[in-house]
Amino acid sequence: MLKSARVPLLAMGAATAAALAAAAPAQSAVGPHAKLCEAGKPAVLARVSGFKVPRGTLSVKLYASNSRFLEKGAFLRKVEVPVTRAGAIDVCVPVPSSGRYALSVRHEVGAEKSRSDGGGFSGNPKLSLFDAILKRKPNLDTVSFTVNGSTRVVPVVLYYLQGGSLRPVA
Repeated sequence: MLKSARVPLLAMGAATAAALAAAAPAQSAVGPHAKLCEAGKPAVLARVSGFKVPRGTLSVKLYASNSRFLEKGAFLRKVEVPVTRAGAIDVCVPVPSSGRYALSVRHEVGAEKSRSDGGGFSGNPKLSLFDAILKRKPNLDTVSFTVNGSTRVVPVVLYYLQGGSLRPVA
């Protein structure tokens, strides 16, 4: 019975597997504000999954859900943590108040920016190399979410350059 239960999981496909990985609990919240999320205070728990390699630095930026999304210096909070293990990583990011927000996430594999780095957004919009080259922003309605008086878990699947396209690691 155990073997037959595993077969459907293998047949689900990468997108479904990524969604399940994002929904699965990570080990525990990390970052300088981890205690806020553990206590259920107003914050975002960015559940980042799909790492290409378990090393480097993970940067999570919180933006107000408005027209300044992704503009240089417009983020409200930035939390950086080292990537030291495989699997999903929960990064706690405080919010200034209840409201609509969006996340931008970057995984820098090495000390400098390179083509091996990955990234993603809240709402997990489909990313294309063409959009990245033209520096097109994802649709704000797709990446926005609401935080009320408690911690909001927001899954983010990382995309990496693979061949001629951006996609999650399979």
